[in-house]
Amino acid sequence: MATIGEICNREVVFAARGTPVTAAAKLMRQHHVGTVVVVEEAGGDKRLPVGIVTDRDIVVELVATQLDADTITVDDIMVPELVTARETEGVLETMEIMRYKGVRRLPIVGGDGQLIGIVSIDDLLEILAEQVTELVRIVEREQAREARARR
Repeated sequence: MATIGEICNREVVFAARGTPVTAAAKLMRQHHVGTVVVVEEAGGDKRLPVGIVTDRDIVVELVATQLDADTITVDDIMVPELVTARETEGVLETMEIMRYKGVRRLPIVGGDGQLIGIVSIDDLLEILAEQVTELVRIVEREQAREARARR
């Protein structure tokens, strides 16, 4: 099976710490995603993930409490302890990280900690469904081979 770096979505929507939540929400809408990874620029085009903000965070932290989304930044509401996976992790190891940490979306980082992608539980379900389908095909082929051999 492939590493998580090979299968993660490399088109990550990201924002700097000081980005107003309104701008982050617009990014989510524009790119049809429910997550913005909060990054710090680290020289050149290196982006180090430092947090994550979801559409649910915006609703629970801002809308429900009637805070001003124009003055609150993603840094104010991001999940403070970011969970990531290295691009070299396997799919099963990545699933274990997500299960153990209780997260549905996981930024993927390179060896230098730079953001390279993101994976969601939906992505993993799709991959696992494909793998299960392949297992079913193996069983079907074996049954057909056995039936032909017994004629």
